[in-house]
Amino acid sequence: MAKTLRGFAWVMGLACTAIGLFHVVGGNAAIPGEADAGPTLDSLGRFFGAIFAGYGLAWLWAARQDPVPAKVVRWLAAVFLLGGVGRLMSLAVHGWPHWFQVALTAIELVFPPVWFWLADADERASRERRPSGAPAKASLPDLA
Repeated sequence: MAKTLRGFAWVMGLACTAIGLFHVVGGNAAIPGEADAGPTLDSLGRFFGAIFAGYGLAWLWAARQDPVPAKVVRWLAAVFLLGGVGRLMSLAVHGWPHWFQVALTAIELVFPPVWFWLADADERASRERRPSGAPAKASLPDLA
């Protein structure tokens, strides 16, 4: 399960970074069905694209740690889940968006529980690999 967690973290990091940069560069054209949304939404979309690219870089950072830090995975999964909840709120208030946004909503609601379940897999595997009495590697700063 540790390899699965690390693989998912890499895929998530690469995908979010690429999607975020695509939105920074493409602006409104990067949003399905919204190429003519106007300058305000273009500005907002490019800004949030940069934020999403940074979110992807945080996943890549986590994937490079040994072990992959469970606390960071849980925080990143919670942020992703909050995005899905926001999309559900939009659906309730404004109705159905473009079909692609509906697919993204499903992804944002399905993946976080998997990450919550896998979050400590690499830390557990690391403890099992470490001989008893051996010191643990330096810990990460507390993000809470």
